Amino acid sequence: MLKEFLLRHLKPLLTASVRATLLFLFLSGFSTRPTLAAPVDDLQSAFEHPPDDSRIMVRWWWFGPAVTTQELEREMQMMKQGGIGGFEVQPVYPLALDDEDTNIKTLPFLSGEFLNALRFTSEKAREMGLRFDLTLGSGWPYGGPTVPVGDAAGRLRYEHVKIAQGSRRVPLPSIGSGERLIAVFLAPVEEGSIKSTKTRETTDIRDGAVELPANLEGPHELLFFISSHTGMQVKRPAVGAEGFVLDHFDKRAVDHYLETVGERLMQPVGASPPHAIFCDSLEVYGADWTTDFLDEFKKRRGYDLKPFLPALVSDVGPQTRELRHDWGETLTELLNERFLSTVRDWAKKHNTLFRVQNYGSPAAVISGYAHADLPEGEGAQWRTLSATRWASSASHIYGHQLTSSETWTWLHSPAFRATPLDMKAEADRHFLEGINQLVGHGWPYTSPSVDYPGWRFYAAAALSDKNPWWIVMPDLTSYLQRISFILRQGQPSNDIAVYLSNDDAWASFTPGNVNLVEIMRGLLGPDLIPQALKAGYGMDFFDGDSFSQVGRADKGTLVLGKNRYKVVVLPNVERIPLETYRKLQEFSNEGGTLIATKRTPALEPGYLASQKNNGAIREISKRLFDGPGAHGQFVENERDQLGATLARSLQPDVALSPAAPEVGFIHRTTPDAEIYFLANTSNVRQHATATFRQSLNPEWWDPFTGRVTAAQVVEMERPSKAVLLDLEPYTSRVLVFSKRKLPPALPDPTVLSTIDISTGWRVSFGRDTGQVSMEALRSWTDDENTRYFSGAATYEKEFNAPENIARAGVAVRLNLGDARPVPEETLRAGMQAWIDPPVREAAVVYLNDEKAGTVWSPPYSVDLTGLLHRGANKIRIVVANTAINYMAGHALPDYRLLNLRYGERFQAQDIDKVRPLPSGLLGPIRLIVSRTH
Repeated sequence: MLKEFLLRHLKPLLTASVRATLLFLFLSGFSTRPTLAAPVDDLQSAFEHPPDDSRIMVRWWWFGPAVTTQELEREMQMMKQGGIGGFEVQPVYPLALDDEDTNIKTLPFLSGEFLNALRFTSEKAREMGLRFDLTLGSGWPYGGPTVPVGDAAGRLRYEHVKIAQGSRRVPLPSIGSGERLIAVFLAPVEEGSIKSTKTRETTDIRDGAVELPANLEGPHELLFFISSHTGMQVKRPAVGAEGFVLDHFDKRAVDHYLETVGERLMQPVGASPPHAIFCDSLEVYGADWTTDFLDEFKKRRGYDLKPFLPALVSDVGPQTRELRHDWGETLTELLNERFLSTVRDWAKKHNTLFRVQNYGSPAAVISGYAHADLPEGEGAQWRTLSATRWASSASHIYGHQLTSSETWTWLHSPAFRATPLDMKAEADRHFLEGINQLVGHGWPYTSPSVDYPGWRFYAAAALSDKNPWWIVMPDLTSYLQRISFILRQGQPSNDIAVYLSNDDAWASFTPGNVNLVEIMRGLLGPDLIPQALKAGYGMDFFDGDSFSQVGRADKGTLVLGKNRYKVVVLPNVERIPLETYRKLQEFSNEGGTLIATKRTPALEPGYLASQKNNGAIREISKRLFDGPGAHGQFVENERDQLGATLARSLQPDVALSPAAPEVGFIHRTTPDAEIYFLANTSNVRQHATATFRQSLNPEWWDPFTGRVTAAQVVEMERPSKAVLLDLEPYTSRVLVFSKRKLPPALPDPTVLSTIDISTGWRVSFGRDTGQVSMEALRSWTDDENTRYFSGAATYEKEFNAPENIARAGVAVRLNLGDARPVPEETLRAGMQAWIDPPVREAAVVYLNDEKAGTVWSPPYSVDLTGLLHRGANKIRIVVANTAINYMAGHALPDYRLLNLRYGERFQAQDIDKVRPLPSGLLGPIRLIVSRTH
């Protein structure tokens, strides 16, 4: 059964040799995909022609869902033609009313017609060799009409009532459906504030009111604690998927959801199950309670929380934060055991994998990814604590070879504004954070009857064939495929393990504020991550549970899974379990570098433990950082001191001179190669000498063509190697060190001449506009007839080349101009490339009717060597813009009737930014003639 399952899933995705290798490894006890352990020659061959399973995926929004099998098949075919390797089906809100004239018919979620469409999609995807993932629900988070109020996301509701002077009875607050009164406390008020240390529980409740003591003196208040529900509804649901969000802390509720929703979704695809089921970012806002929480708390923490409930909402003295810590830790344990573990077990039973974005609320921690098959992140913020590096760190720790990320969310809003360069610029940041599987956000299904450019998601780039720049999509996805492939090889090679103190985050919880990663980001601060990256070190995050599960100290290194770290950083850590701290002390005593920043640990976390072990924690801190012979290092100011402290302990993996903090890198190692991906994340050119902690021979591996050349080494002291970096805005390189020695790199070509061909172009815009003459290059928007044109235009001209231009030793490049940086602005969300390019937005170049290449990112040039003739030549450049210009010249969708019918389920993004954009070739266009040797 297992063998059949593996082959059924792998056959459409992998080559025969890789399938056989993977099957052997899996059955031998390995749970991740194989990496190439062959010589570097084989790795290079695979890099030139990477396997299909390293292609990008897209999130496929089914709006309504109002889909037809004919259009579903057509869009899958276009995905495949565009170099997209698969999709994740995500049914979401409707965008049109049912209409027989336009053939739009909504298929309610889980209806027979909807399930038939799902069956068709699954079968066609397998037939086409496309990966098929399935969201286990509609919208997000999990929930819907099968979730009764008793199974809805829970919260601790708190109310306080001032007691009027002379009152003897106070009515109970209203207790709604699904709610239950937990406890009532009587609290004296002094100087206008509750005196929480004198608060006491009262149980004298009769006839719907609290009976007050007769001898009550001074002002008092009553505190009511109620087991309640958030009332949160599923966000962006499809028709028929509306309802409460699920209680992720209640296993019975999770099981019921899997039975009523999960099983229904698997019915039409069970014979050929999806590669993975998917859980989007949790976002269960305010979820901090469940019906049996007090019982579970007592079993897990060893004492009754009920008498201490006031500590969750007000300061009750020195133990307040420890009581909140125990509350938070219990929430996380329930999430891990009752939701994550339950869904993963369900997925395994259905012969599929569990892909999940495990961050946010409720109370998700990095070690929760131990219950996932495919960790996924989100966010391009590569120099802060992002959910992306959070997920990749978990993959590294738990041995998952793949880490995916939701990519291009809110990219260059509004929808259809994003360009191929925008996509590359953001994707490179995800790669720098350890991502090696991109899930594009996304592909909007569009009914053929809908006006151009079709339907769009409210908060995302639109990555479908409706974009005019689709003409270069195969080249863009080929680049992304090669980088994804190379970053799956071997093992991550990061020097620093950054300890994330869940204990400090739990201690900071308050009712409704239980988003652990957000709280952790505040505790970590803005400086540690960028300073460590700027100093030239890679890093992973870990927490106490992941350390206890797969970690140990070993001869001066910290081992987490298969990873060995030379440096451990305790950033602003106050609480740490005693056993964890003792292991880190062992790591330091054996020669490992242990750095504490801002403060040193002082507390054992938890209400009971803190009363016993705080002295032991402080003693270890004193020995590590203050005592004679202390091995640990303390950094008070991370911005000014961390980089130098790290450099004194360990040579940087990559040192840039001059410093270029906008240039990032990620490093992986195989038995035969050291692989570095480097990217300029800024809008200006970066020049630097990069010194690598390597003694092997460096090679440049071109991710656009797959070609490999030797890298020229800058003379310096052994064993390190240094190379010159010259990175244009938003460009990237792959540098591989190996034992083999390639022929020396040729010197940089010497420019012999420059020929300007910017004038005298004939431009065709299609039947509506015809052909125009452009003596001087200009934007399409400068002409009234083409201001609102979205599509592809063809530039043509003839020119004569000098006699000596096509001889041996001479190279010719077509340069379409240089990009100019523009000032960066603060965006509502997402990102974009901050340059004004000379090509708006993509071009395919033909010389003498032969394709020379595509142009859509810096440097805006194409190699024409070998295609140029002596004398007369004909050049043709097909240029495509975005769909925004067309949108600016036509009425935008009116959702008034839609909202009246279904309620307002979304708000269209940044409609005020829809205006005509510069388009076409802006130049200057030149032929650069160089001597190659």
